[in-house]
Amino acid sequence: MALVAEAPLPSDELEQPARKKGKHRKEKPWDNDSIDHWKIDPFGKNDNPTGMLEESSFAVLFPKYREQYLREIWPLVTKSLKEHNVGCELNLVEGSMNVRTTRKTWDPFIIIKARDLLKLLARSVPAPQALRILNDETQCDIIKIGGLIRNKEKFVKRRQRLIGPNGATLKALELLTKCYILVQGNTVSSMGPYVGLKQIRRVVEDCIRNIHPIYHIKTLMIKRELAKDPKLANENWDRFLPKFKKMNVQRKKPKIEIKKKEYTPFPPPQLPSKVDLQLESGEYFLSKETKASKAEAAIQARQALREQTRRQQRQQAFQPPQEAGRREASPDAIPDPDAGSGRDVQNMAASLKKKAAARAQFMADPEPGLGMLLATDGIAAPDFGAGVPKKHKAKRKAASEGVKSKKKTRVESDL
Repeated sequence: MALVAEAPLPSDELEQPARKKGKHRKEKPWDNDSIDHWKIDPFGKNDNPTGMLEESSFAVLFPKYREQYLREIWPLVTKSLKEHNVGCELNLVEGSMNVRTTRKTWDPFIIIKARDLLKLLARSVPAPQALRILNDETQCDIIKIGGLIRNKEKFVKRRQRLIGPNGATLKALELLTKCYILVQGNTVSSMGPYVGLKQIRRVVEDCIRNIHPIYHIKTLMIKRELAKDPKLANENWDRFLPKFKKMNVQRKKPKIEIKKKEYTPFPPPQLPSKVDLQLESGEYFLSKETKASKAEAAIQARQALREQTRRQQRQQAFQPPQEAGRREASPDAIPDPDAGSGRDVQNMAASLKKKAAARAQFMADPEPGLGMLLATDGIAAPDFGAGVPKKHKAKRKAASEGVKSKKKTRVESDL
């Protein structure tokens, strides 16, 4: 089969026609301005007489600190859900709450309402308030604010800003939006009509993004007053609403006084280069081996200094703490029995010194030194000459003097 080359199309045919915006938008004769699009039509048992074909169920986890409260109010929850033909179960082992449809359930949306009820109970909403979600006019929205800002301190401050002093900001938002608001942890739970929930979500997210709620409160107050005037129902309200500009007011910085330097017509002296410094110190003329050894010696010196410092730091752990100084004794003070312990130590040291001197003298001269040694111990020195004749005394004295003279001559010869 031969291939046939296609002829190029003209440039006019290549250009596509301009698309008409909203060409599929058609007139809706059933829709007019008199219809309230926010209104929810009631749904009765006659609208679904056959009931549900399949069973639907939802499970919601709850935190540990809500277990005791849920135990107390669970009979009330069971009774309220039974009126709408919905079954429920509280599982304390898994920490979850379950809801399911039954054969008698006729409202297809009531299971979604029951699931929202469990979410509100898990987020610390009181049971009487949370049970209002089962009404057709009441909806709920749980806004997660934990991931909008990274800094924990800023998050806590902005969350407190949303609550306001003594809850004043939350109370104002509740009055303007006709909704119930509860701030708990990283979530904000709200209950009310769809219009109010939409406004609350915008206020809460902007507050965490550092836009003060007072700006939204002023806008909501003006809108509420404008809604009362039927002449302005079909007009644009932008000219009445306040326009807030983001003002980044910087803090005043302290004025730094710059002192003028004295004027000198001469330029500053040129700083010495690295080569000049080496020439001055004589390092420039050293060999590579000498420079390397010098650098290594400097490194070793620094290491030794660091090691010594660390050793001293380790030794500080073994040093006893300094004792507090003794207080001076007052005249009215009770005498301390241990007060004379210092004096006893001094006396003992003096007696030991005296004994040491006596022993040294005894080694030099046994007879007189023995008397002094015994006297220091409180013992009377014996009289070795009692009952000895005078002749023997004279001989013994001469012998002792001869021994002394021999010792002196021996010491002098050694010197």
